[in-house]
Amino acid sequence: MIILPAIDIKDGNCVRLVKGDFATAHCVAEDYMQTAKQFVDAGANWIHMVDLDGAKEGKPVNTDLFLDVAKNTSLKVELGGGIRTLDSVEFYLKNGISRVILGSIALKNPQIVKEAVSEYGDRIAVGIDAMNGMVAVEGWLDSSNVNYLDLAAAMAEMGVKYIIFTDISRDGTLSGVNLEQLNEIHKTPNCNIIASGGVHTIEDIKNCKAMGLYGTICGKSIYQGTLDLKEAINIAHDC
Repeated sequence: MIILPAIDIKDGNCVRLVKGDFATAHCVAEDYMQTAKQFVDAGANWIHMVDLDGAKEGKPVNTDLFLDVAKNTSLKVELGGGIRTLDSVEFYLKNGISRVILGSIALKNPQIVKEAVSEYGDRIAVGIDAMNGMVAVEGWLDSSNVNYLDLAAAMAEMGVKYIIFTDISRDGTLSGVNLEQLNEIHKTPNCNIIASGGVHTIEDIKNCKAMGLYGTICGKSIYQGTLDLKEAINIAHDC
């Protein structure tokens, strides 16, 4: 299993939200590059980055910052937030981003996901964010009547190989991952599942690894010190 330490960007700053609420944004690190290099020092190979401004505005916003991390660190960058056109996908993937995450567009215009997967294969991930099992979109500002498992199945049929699942009610709360929902979405055929939201302690890492998940995203737990990133990486890699 891989561990993806996370940096969320709002107004150029490293922040964390609670349950996706932009009003709860608070700074968790002084400098994104310094933080990324600390992740490298802990042994990370990947970093999960989110353009919160992009998610809200529906277009890429903090582009230069993400490309800076991709260019000037050894980290592979997985990036989401505001990527809703094939042009945006192509731009990021041709300029150093390793994997892009399509979120709202997977529900609103799945044809774009289909074309992106056809062109770029496993460099495309789909983010499925759910509240009470129902998919939320537009930076979690809008809810839908689509069940998270139904969307996962539809994405798998299109050839999507990576799904990042977030239980919004746990995101940024340090309340533990939603093992029940993760176990259900992990049954999606031919998909690698990445857990996001609620990671608190090393027990969450052990549980996700035991389930056989592809990866786990860790954010607030690292910044608040309830999870040691180096320990998490060592456990995730330990066979």
